[in-house]
Amino acid sequence: MASRDWFDRPAVEVAPDLLGARLVHGEVGGVIVEVEAYAGPEDLAAHSSRGMTARTHTMFGPPGHLYVYLVYGLHHCANVVVGPGEKPEAVLIRAVEIDTGHAVARRRRGPNVADARLGSGPGNVGSAFGFDRSLDGADLLAGPVHIEARRGDPPPTARGPRVGVAYAGAWAERPMRYWIEDDPHVSRG
Repeated sequence: MASRDWFDRPAVEVAPDLLGARLVHGEVGGVIVEVEAYAGPEDLAAHSSRGMTARTHTMFGPPGHLYVYLVYGLHHCANVVVGPGEKPEAVLIRAVEIDTGHAVARRRRGPNVADARLGSGPGNVGSAFGFDRSLDGADLLAGPVHIEARRGDPPPTARGPRVGVAYAGAWAERPMRYWIEDDPHVSRG
């Protein structure tokens, strides 16, 4: 992406714009095909709704950084920290069509995982890309993780409720999950 200003927008604006962009970390890269927007402290599904903690401090920092957290003690998930301004919003990367570094991603995910499932689901994205808490706060403009702008026209997209956030009351039903229509790499959520 060209500048920090690109990330300094509400999550519901950045999320669909990330579809078709490329996520790259080391040898592994691919096209982002599914994301979820989290709209800050009033969004009861957002980690920032519980206030700043040692785990969530990155979300309260400047836009254009990676927020990496461990879920269920098993999977590292990655969010793009966005704005506007100092408002702690984020976009969860739910699925990526891996197009470079297949051998590395397969070694991390296992030999029996179908190609379309290598980066399908937020925990699988984290595993395939080798994300862990050491990358929490990584600057997406300086690396080692970066996002390359989408080339060409926006892909045909769909939207619906986010996955696994039933605890968030009315926020659970809001259509804040975005994906590329008919893409086989989208998660099963």
